[in-house]
Amino acid sequence: MADSVLGTGRWSAPALTDEVADHLAAIDHATEVLVRSATGLDELSVRQPSLLPGWSRAHVLTHLARNADACSNLLLWARTGIEHPMYASRDDRDQAIHKGASRSHQLLLEDLTASDDRFRVAARAMPDSDWTAEVALSGGDVVPAAHVLRMRLLELWVHLVDLDHEVDFDDIPHDDLERLLEDVVQFFGGRHDVPALSLEVDFGTHRRTWDLRGTTSEPARIEGEAAAVLGWLLGRTGPEELRGDAPELPPWM
Repeated sequence: MADSVLGTGRWSAPALTDEVADHLAAIDHATEVLVRSATGLDELSVRQPSLLPGWSRAHVLTHLARNADACSNLLLWARTGIEHPMYASRDDRDQAIHKGASRSHQLLLEDLTASDDRFRVAARAMPDSDWTAEVALSGGDVVPAAHVLRMRLLELWVHLVDLDHEVDFDDIPHDDLERLLEDVVQFFGGRHDVPALSLEVDFGTHRRTWDLRGTTSEPARIEGEAAAVLGWLLGRTGPEELRGDAPELPPWM
């Protein structure tokens, strides 16, 4: 998935410590689900296609491992002030994923857990004051280090669904669904190729609405449960479970 600017405006100094703790706990839970799902694969099933065109499940697992290392690089940058980009280059990133995807199921698991452990260590080593330090994503966007946690959480859950093994959008905890939708909506709101949307989202215990200005004069009014709306916005599911005349969206990736 492309490294995107998600929810960069939500971090406020008084609530920063609690926000970081909440996101670290959410990442830990999503990581546990990922490792459990990946462990349930075998040498045959890990070679099967994922939901991402051209990628096997092994590609997805390798991507998640390299993304964990990329996020660790950004946290090291924030903590030391010495530039550590996510990847040396886009080509290096792509080559690492395709090369890593050829490894055995056991080596894929070991790589995944080791990279997650490195990210966990890097996150726990961050002083509170360094979460506001600015770092640059691979696309060049500059964000506070706290944003890295939001980005990692989205990567984990969306690519867990892309594995097409035991996990769907309905399995994402409601609190995480709301975080992810907030970020995805904000990202789409900053693009110039998205039609105007008025979203009413049902989280079970409450409802939220988002209005996005876009390329059309009248917003398309869409209602649905949180998991269905998130899957549609990310281009992973169709609009069948939504209410309203859902327009075609540009690709997320």
